[in-house]
Amino acid sequence: MSTHTTDPTGSSEPAEGVETRGLPLAALLALATAVFVTSLTETLPAGVLPAMSADLGVGESAMGQSVTVYAIGTALTAIPLSAATAGWRRKRLLLTAMAGFAAANTVTAVSTDYSLTMVARFVAGVAAGLAWALLAGYARRLAPVHLQGRAIAIVMTGIPVALSLGVPAGTFLGEVLGWRVTFALMTVLAVALLGWIAAGVADQPGRPQRAGRVPMLRVLTIPGVTPVLFVTLVFVLAHTILYTYIATFLDRLGMGGSTDLVLLVFGVSSLAGIWFVGARIDRRLRALTFASALLVAVAAALLAVPADSPALVYAAVALWGLGWGGAPTLLQTAVTDAGGDSADAAQAALVTLRNAAMAGGGVAGGVLLDRLGTGSLPLSVLLLLIPVVIVVARAQGFPAGGER
Repeated sequence: MSTHTTDPTGSSEPAEGVETRGLPLAALLALATAVFVTSLTETLPAGVLPAMSADLGVGESAMGQSVTVYAIGTALTAIPLSAATAGWRRKRLLLTAMAGFAAANTVTAVSTDYSLTMVARFVAGVAAGLAWALLAGYARRLAPVHLQGRAIAIVMTGIPVALSLGVPAGTFLGEVLGWRVTFALMTVLAVALLGWIAAGVADQPGRPQRAGRVPMLRVLTIPGVTPVLFVTLVFVLAHTILYTYIATFLDRLGMGGSTDLVLLVFGVSSLAGIWFVGARIDRRLRALTFASALLVAVAAALLAVPADSPALVYAAVALWGLGWGGAPTLLQTAVTDAGGDSADAAQAALVTLRNAAMAGGGVAGGVLLDRLGTGSLPLSVLLLLIPVVIVVARAQGFPAGGER
């Protein structure tokens, strides 16, 4: 087995025992499970929103802010925590983040107070800031250079798996056993994952102090980084506006009893999307990102049609999932490639903007829901995605095939 030395400033070279012949699948699947835990903790309220709001005695738009406060926790802390822990060993940092999720989900499961629940959600968001700032870079450093895009794709499967299996299963369990059970099970999963990471994931060094810190404003001047961050901000904002309130949207259509099935369709389509992206991302980054945004825009247009047709809803949700499934992998790969030696700082900026967009989406969706009704949600998604499609088609930061 041959090895390479990793440049601690963020080089894409593999480090510390990385095999050059193939991917360390067991380790990457552990990281994918970490992504699953963060994604499911983040989005689970969307599937059980009516039950949570009734149990805690608040309105659905107020309960929707449980997604917002999670995102605020990540947005406020991703960059400073990433800088403060830059010298930490990667395994130690990831274990700390997963312990944070276990604690936050335990409090959420037992809390009967809205304010305490929101504090727990904020803490979960802080843990997400730690995890998301390191996961993509960790995956790249565990993989040989020619398979790094595929390594990130494997790790990012945690997102569509959370959407395809986790959220529908959580919604079903919430209906049958109560929403608290779903959060308790998240704690169990996080504890099990702590053991898996400790035993099965190769450690990697942090960045030594002599490597210094890359100022965030300098990251924004790197060619190609700013367009990727813009697309991330607007794309995630558009998605979150509708996804956070999907249970309420379906309820207004008379499909409230089918929320788990609709989310299952969304998630399975997301799995198909990330599979397709993972097989082609190292050759077709721009085309895949363009197609991703376009599919979500078409889905939003279909959902905006005032038609009493469940079949149309299912078709639109399938397109939405197909487009969204590979988006996180595409955007993280694009910003990492554009960031070069400053990839870690670029990742922290992406995580911050992604979660700022989620916070904004939760707030904006709540305002639209209260003032204009559910019909305004898909229309706003469509309008937001128009500039996204234009930027992806024209901007540096999304190379076409053969440019990577």
